[in-house]
Amino acid sequence: MLSFQGPSGVRACDGINRRELLRIGGLSAAGLSLPQLLKAETALKPERDNGTKKVGTARSVIIFCTNGGTGQTDSFDPKPDAPAEIRGPYKGIDTNVRGVRINEHLPNLAKHADKFSLIRSLHHTDTVHPSALYWTLCGAKIPRQVTPESATMSRDDRPHFGSVAAKHLPNRKDLPPFVMMPVAMGPNGPEWPGQFSGFLGSAVDPYRVNSYAGEPTFNPGAVASDPALSSARLDGRRALLAKVSEQAKYLNDQPVTKSLDPHVAKAFDMIGSPAAQKAFDLSAESPATRDAYGSHTFGQQCLLARRLVESGVRLVQINWPRSNIGGRGGAGYDTHANGFKLIEENLYPATDKAYAALFADLAQRGLLDETLVIFFNEFGRTPKINGNNGRDHWPFCYSLLLGGGGVKGGRIHGASDKAGAYPTDDPVRPEDLLATIYQCLGVDQEIVMYDGLQRPHHLIDGKPIKTLL
Repeated sequence: MLSFQGPSGVRACDGINRRELLRIGGLSAAGLSLPQLLKAETALKPERDNGTKKVGTARSVIIFCTNGGTGQTDSFDPKPDAPAEIRGPYKGIDTNVRGVRINEHLPNLAKHADKFSLIRSLHHTDTVHPSALYWTLCGAKIPRQVTPESATMSRDDRPHFGSVAAKHLPNRKDLPPFVMMPVAMGPNGPEWPGQFSGFLGSAVDPYRVNSYAGEPTFNPGAVASDPALSSARLDGRRALLAKVSEQAKYLNDQPVTKSLDPHVAKAFDMIGSPAAQKAFDLSAESPATRDAYGSHTFGQQCLLARRLVESGVRLVQINWPRSNIGGRGGAGYDTHANGFKLIEENLYPATDKAYAALFADLAQRGLLDETLVIFFNEFGRTPKINGNNGRDHWPFCYSLLLGGGGVKGGRIHGASDKAGAYPTDDPVRPEDLLATIYQCLGVDQEIVMYDGLQRPHHLIDGKPIKTLL
């Protein structure tokens, strides 16, 4: 049986007494572990909003989280005239848009600058990975003290913006609305907060692939069907389980349940869905297409992300798996030491090839206008190179890339000072970035969310970046 590895500190449960089902007829042994992915640990609280949903341009989002943060001067904000201890070894190259320059080790991406824009003035004040990630994915500072070694996800936390989209936008019942791969971020201990639905409840948690697409053993997770289980048998088991659930209302004359558990129903919908099986099937792609993205985990995850949004998934998050070549382990983008060697030999070659292929593929298929693509950092790196030939954490000014989904291409928003240390023009907060994403998706930014104690939380305290829309 396939298993589900839930977020650290959060225990997944079926919501149906497994021993009772086993006693009644063995229905819990049907080989379905997907309900564990979908069942809320705590009841999903009713949520109210004070406005109607707005129509947006983007249908889906693909977000690449670098899981460490790129140096702004080493990526999208080169400083060729700065001193060597600031500039580093790079001077940047021209792109296909006049006046837009990026790092010279991103030559393929430079050919698609007309399809994306750069923000060079993002800033906040948190230098710690887990809490900085929470701020940038959830749109507010985390209300508790965390460290990389002790940070965990909590059902008291605010939701990831992908979970908000999953809750408030229409979704296909036979596909997960929010997919995260290959694994959640948290390389030094527990999985970092901000990577699931928090107080919105696990009904809108991300579907976690927990597998590496660049490896021969890639498996799409619990959504994979059992070849021995025909659709007729699956339908029969669903009907029988629904009947048991209905009859369970009268056990001991107590109303135990009203109907088939919705998370179990969702599990059947997805496992029995040809669309879900097709969406996760990388073998359906031609060798030429797979090679265009790169024969490594990151490249194949980008290709899988394209397949998923093409099928109707709302949000796909790709986390760099803290490795040198897109596989397991390693420092990844957290380049405190030997940073330039990592950039030149490992990080940028894979990233450049895959992300350029993603933009080209989406454009060729007519999907770019409805797919927002983001190259995302929780913070940047120190302007000055450290003694280990790397750069440390720096949230006071950093850059990112976004394109498609209603964002204009070939533009630069904001500017940093001569060292890339602080914004000088049009500063942008994480809250503004999320407001922009919500604007693209058509999520009403006046929504009020309610946590488990029925305390109100405004969706976002930010303003969309109008110059990019």
